[in-house]
Amino acid sequence: MINERAARAGAGLLLLPGLVLYVTAAHQGSADVLKPFGAVFVVDMMLRVLLGERWAPSLVLGGLIVRRQRPEWVGARQKRFAWWLGYGLGLTACLATGLLQAPLWVTLALCGLCLSLLFLETAFGIWVGCALQSRLSRHAPTNCPGGACPSHRGTRSAP
Repeated sequence: MINERAARAGAGLLLLPGLVLYVTAAHQGSADVLKPFGAVFVVDMMLRVLLGERWAPSLVLGGLIVRRQRPEWVGARQKRFAWWLGYGLGLTACLATGLLQAPLWVTLALCGLCLSLLFLETAFGIWVGCALQSRLSRHAPTNCPGGACPSHRGTRSAP
C-alpha cells in the first residue's frame, strides 16, 4: 500500500520545476535547460520502481509535506505500473534529447506527455497508469482512491 497523498505531493514537486523548465525550453528554442531535470526525473522514477517509495526524493519530501494529513492508502501494484510508465517516458525523452539529438519538438512532445500525466495525478487524482494497467495486466487494480480505478476487463470497481 502507498500513501496517495504523499504520491500526489511528490508528483506536484516534479510537476512544478518540470513545467517551468518546459516553458523555458520552448521559449529559448533549446532543450538544454531540460536535460538536468530529465536526469533527476529519471533517477527519481528509477528509485521508486527498483527500490521503493522510501528511496525516491520527491516521495520522501512529499510525505514530509503531507505528514500531518490522514494517509489515504492505495494499491501499490497500479502505482508501480504508473511509475514504470513515467520512468519509460522520462528515459525515452532523455535518450531522444541527448543521445539521439532529436529535434526540440520531439523532446517537448515527450516531456509534455509526461507533464500532462503528472498534472492529471496532482490536480485530479487521475491515474492514467492505473487505467492502462487494468487493460494490459492480468491483475485488476485494487484499493483505488475513491474507487475511481477501473477494474479488470473494463468494468468499474465498486465504491
